[in-house]
Amino acid sequence: MHEVLRALIDRDRTVDQELWGSFWDQLRDGALRSGETVALLSSLSTRMPDRDTLVAMLRSLDERRPAVPARLDGAANIVGTGGGPATFNISTAAAFVAAALGVRIVKTGSRAYTSSCGSHDLLDRLGIGRTTSYEQTEDLLERFGIAFPGNFVYPREVALLARSIVPMDLRMIGGFINSVGPFLAAVPVSAQLVGVSDRSLVPTLGDVAATVAGRRIWLCSNELGIDELVSSVDNVVLTNDGTDGIRLPAEAPGTGTGTGTDAIAGLRPAGRGEDVVDHFLGVLSGEGTGLATRTVRLNAAALAVASGLIDGWPEAIGAADDALRGGAARELVERLRARPARRTAATARAR
Repeated sequence: MHEVLRALIDRDRTVDQELWGSFWDQLRDGALRSGETVALLSSLSTRMPDRDTLVAMLRSLDERRPAVPARLDGAANIVGTGGGPATFNISTAAAFVAAALGVRIVKTGSRAYTSSCGSHDLLDRLGIGRTTSYEQTEDLLERFGIAFPGNFVYPREVALLARSIVPMDLRMIGGFINSVGPFLAAVPVSAQLVGVSDRSLVPTLGDVAATVAGRRIWLCSNELGIDELVSSVDNVVLTNDGTDGIRLPAEAPGTGTGTGTDAIAGLRPAGRGEDVVDHFLGVLSGEGTGLATRTVRLNAAALAVASGLIDGWPEAIGAADDALRGGAARELVERLRARPARRTAATARAR
């Protein structure tokens, strides 16, 4: 058994960067014993490792990447840890609204993990391709103000782990990968809005965020366990810039949106027999529930403030409302869908 596994199972010592490097080397070379990667993912997903072990793991993966040939200054990323109640693609909608009001957006994501339609699944259905390089990402940012990077931003070790556990599915034991996914993606942006569904993970992820230099990170959580800001409940934002953090109180109390199951119903995904694209575009056109509109607006405003584009929250919320209700966000989607270079889902599967 590899020493990384012994340390994670016994929880008696920190796994340092060198030991993690040894594990990745053996994974790459096919030298691990059968079941060791399953044991690794099961252990990590059962209990989050200590801060030093987690930071060492992330740094060990960073040192194995090719150099990132870009610096996307002024750009912001929005992503969640997954998990929690099923909702429509809130962060993707907020990304379009924020881009429409002028924030340079790099939206990372994945296929569905616990939901029925992840951000990559939605983009496929919209006919909007993901970028395949940093150069292409920069080009789309210049042309449209928004880009959706593909899997090239993630360490290849993640793909190797997924292949190593076949016929098991990464979704069965890969909860840890989703939880730390925002820190696995190499996105050289200035700001990152990270939704955390499991509030018990916020302190550990906050410790990790504190070690990240050159990027403002906001970790967002709420009582509903939804991995985005939700306008009907209080939200807590933990920052990595040495400030005391931000508390965003519920908007418009007493409007009948409620909390708990009532709030979740207002953010529901497309129902049975309802087209996912039509549902999503309806929200972006201001035709969703009042809670859906306010929640998308709140997340887009957070991106505007975190990126430094707009200083004040009232101004940011007003700009987001204009971009959503005025049609700019929906128009941006249609421009991206119409661009000649897009790859359809069928083409992507054929390659």
